[in-house]
Amino acid sequence: MKPSTPDWAGMWRRPPSVGIQWDETKGPGLAQQAPLKPEFQKVLEDSIAEQKAGGQGGDFRVRCISNGMPRLMTIIRQHEIFITPWVTLVVYENNLPRRIYTDGRDFTAEDNVPSYAGYSIGKWLDTDNDGRYDTLEIETRNFKGPRNYEQSGIPLHPDGESIIKERLSLDKADKNSMINEITVIDNALTRPWTVVKHYRRQREHTWYEDLCSENNNHVQIGTEGYMLSADGYLMPTKKDQTPPDLRYFKQTRK
Repeated sequence: MKPSTPDWAGMWRRPPSVGIQWDETKGPGLAQQAPLKPEFQKVLEDSIAEQKAGGQGGDFRVRCISNGMPRLMTIIRQHEIFITPWVTLVVYENNLPRRIYTDGRDFTAEDNVPSYAGYSIGKWLDTDNDGRYDTLEIETRNFKGPRNYEQSGIPLHPDGESIIKERLSLDKADKNSMINEITVIDNALTRPWTVVKHYRRQREHTWYEDLCSENNNHVQIGTEGYMLSADGYLMPTKKDQTPPDLRYFKQTRK
C-alpha cells in the first residue's frame, strides 16, 4: 500500500521577519551576491541604477506579468496547497495556480508548453519510512519570460532553459513551518544557485481577491514606464523623462 500524503492544509505565508528578497539570509540586489555571469551582472546593475533614477528596472511585475518561477515561491502573497493523487496545486492569491504533476508523467507530455511558471513534475518521498509521505521533490522546466528572482531585477536567462529543483517538506521540529530548498540551474549563472525558503502555516485564514491590473497606476509604453497621476494624467517616473511617441494621435494646436 502506498504511503499517505502529508497534512499541508492551511494558509502558508512568509515568516514575519522575512522580506521578499530571493535569499532570505541576505539583503536584496547586489547584497544577494548572485553567481551571475558578467553580462547578466551588468543587467542587474543597470536595473538597480534605473530604479534609483525612479524607473522600474527589471521588475516586470509592475506590468502585471506573472512572477514566474522561481519567484513564485517567495510567497509575496500567501498560498495554499491542495494535494490530489495525480497533481498537487499551489494556489496563490495573486497568480494562476501552479500545478505539480505526481502521476508519473515526464516532460514529453502534450500540455508541456512554455509558461512563466514552467512545467513541474513531482515525486513523493517517505524519508523516515513511517508510512506517510513527508517530502515532495520537484523539477520544473520549459519557461517563457521575462523572469527574475526578486524586485531588484536579478535576471534569469531569456532562453527559458532554466531547470529548477525543489525539496519541499515540513520542519520536523515544527509542523507549522515548511522548508523549501530551491536550486536554480540557469545559463545566466556561473554555477547552480541554492537557497532555502521558509513558510509559516496559518490554520485560520481569509482569502481576498487580488487583481494586479486593478488600480495599477504603472503604464508601460514601448520600453518606457510612466505613472498615472491621481487626476488621471500621464506623468514621468524619472527626471527629464522623454514623453511617449504620440505619432498616431492628432496633436492639439494652440
